[in-house]
Amino acid sequence: MELKQEAFWKKSYDQGIDDLDPALWESTLNKVYHKTIDEFPQKTALVFMGIEISFASLEEYSNRFAHMLLSNGFKKGDVIGISMPNIPEYVIAAMGTLKAGCVVSGVSPLLSADEMAFQLKNSDAKGFVTLDAVFEKHLIQIHSELPELKMVVAASVGGFLPGIKRFLGKLLGRIPKGKVTPLKGKIVYKFHDIIKSNSFSTARPDMDIAPGDTAYLQYTGGTTGTPKGAVMTHRNALADIAIVSSWLHLIKGKETALSAFPLFHIAGLFTSSIFLSYGITQILIPNPRDTDRICDEMEKYKPFFTANVPSLYHLLMENPKFKQMDHSNLKICITAAAAYPEDSQRKLESFIGKGKLIEAYGMTETSPLTAMNPVKGKKKLGCIGLPLPNTDIKLVDPDTQDQVAQGEPGEICIKGPQVMKGYYKLPDESKNVYDSEGYLYTGDVAVQDADGYLKIVDRTKDMINVSGFKVFSKKIEDILTGHPAIAEIATIGIPDPQKPGSEIVKAYMTIDEGYEFHGGEDVLKAKIIEFAKEKLAVYEVPKEIEFRDELPLTSVGKLDKKELRKEI
Repeated sequence: MELKQEAFWKKSYDQGIDDLDPALWESTLNKVYHKTIDEFPQKTALVFMGIEISFASLEEYSNRFAHMLLSNGFKKGDVIGISMPNIPEYVIAAMGTLKAGCVVSGVSPLLSADEMAFQLKNSDAKGFVTLDAVFEKHLIQIHSELPELKMVVAASVGGFLPGIKRFLGKLLGRIPKGKVTPLKGKIVYKFHDIIKSNSFSTARPDMDIAPGDTAYLQYTGGTTGTPKGAVMTHRNALADIAIVSSWLHLIKGKETALSAFPLFHIAGLFTSSIFLSYGITQILIPNPRDTDRICDEMEKYKPFFTANVPSLYHLLMENPKFKQMDHSNLKICITAAAAYPEDSQRKLESFIGKGKLIEAYGMTETSPLTAMNPVKGKKKLGCIGLPLPNTDIKLVDPDTQDQVAQGEPGEICIKGPQVMKGYYKLPDESKNVYDSEGYLYTGDVAVQDADGYLKIVDRTKDMINVSGFKVFSKKIEDILTGHPAIAEIATIGIPDPQKPGSEIVKAYMTIDEGYEFHGGEDVLKAKIIEFAKEKLAVYEVPKEIEFRDELPLTSVGKLDKKELRKEI
């Protein structure tokens, strides 16, 4: 894709970084994975709780999974929902699904039964791979509502662990468990009966798959409404892999990486696909809140790369192990998927080393990444970085859709080879999210400086209207986290009882565990208000403050303002 002359941000790229030849993504994920497996068969592909699985074994297991699908009549384009934490079975199922020409659709295991039923029904999923615990808790309730679903595969978190470890884990409640029973009208398998059985071939399936065929049907987080399925092709996925891998200066067959992004989310699926494409060993973390496990794995395997949401970095920084560790081998530390205040970023860099933290930006609809800070060049903490190669970005006024002047806030609009094909079964929604030039409207509001760096100031739906003034909640949150009492903060607009049609700012906060205060919460609230008045315009200052033990999060660790608005 030819970029406009206005792509002035390219002057801030690392040396040697430029647009790539689009021929690089005229392929399929299968072909790219196969090439890596053939180059590095004995290299460890997956590390899981002390178990190591080679690329050759991953190939064998995923081929058997693919042949299981084909032998049961699954056709090219059929959707397979996968609902598990970060365990080897997820990677195997995803690879096997693609090898069979089918479509991967991540389903959060943290969804309620009704939410799970909605996604499986909406996606027309014909297969469902999930945990035995989810099978017993949710699937038993909803399977009769899913006539399209013809096959279920049940796995266990401890499926790859030695028998005694698996037994003790379940006995002590450390491994979730559930009963797997027959389901009327549906085929039911246990995962390890598939990959360890000689009933299914270990040869690569011979499927005719094209770059424009659908690879992923990933649902948006639903923080602003009903989740929608974003349709992404093999070409979309490979474009983002090629662009980001080039940006990160990755070398094939080298290093080990740890990502706690959940695989059912586009961020986790994407990081895993980069590791599979580049022959990088990936450490799987089934519970991202288990910071002791993360620290132990980092100490043992010394990954050069890690990627997490800001809320997880916050938890890691509270763990004494993380503070005392030697982080010299860690070179790239990615943060994405949610806002990360600049003060918190500086605190993290005080532990891991300056210049290692790289903030990035993306969304489900863009496969996901479209902007990132440079790896070797200048990084601006609190900024999402520069538009990536082969990616065009413009900022427009959310009300008029006119392009804004440099330095003015505008909605980010994106055009590039990683942008989705559209929303599944939603032609009107798909049409409305693009403009006449083919730019995708993201709903995120940012400013861009003279060097091309972007800084998110809000979501269009999060902007607060205070007596006609546009108030950016992200700005308030970034500034107030500078107060030593505040650990986390979320601001929303609530109706102003004195001015119908207008709003006031309400702030929800958690108090930093190391902060000591006297005089009660009312005194602390007054101090925070005074701090806000020194830093913000009068209409931006919160009129209400509420302290919480914790703030609501989505399944991938984003602040869930939708839940806060529901309370109002």
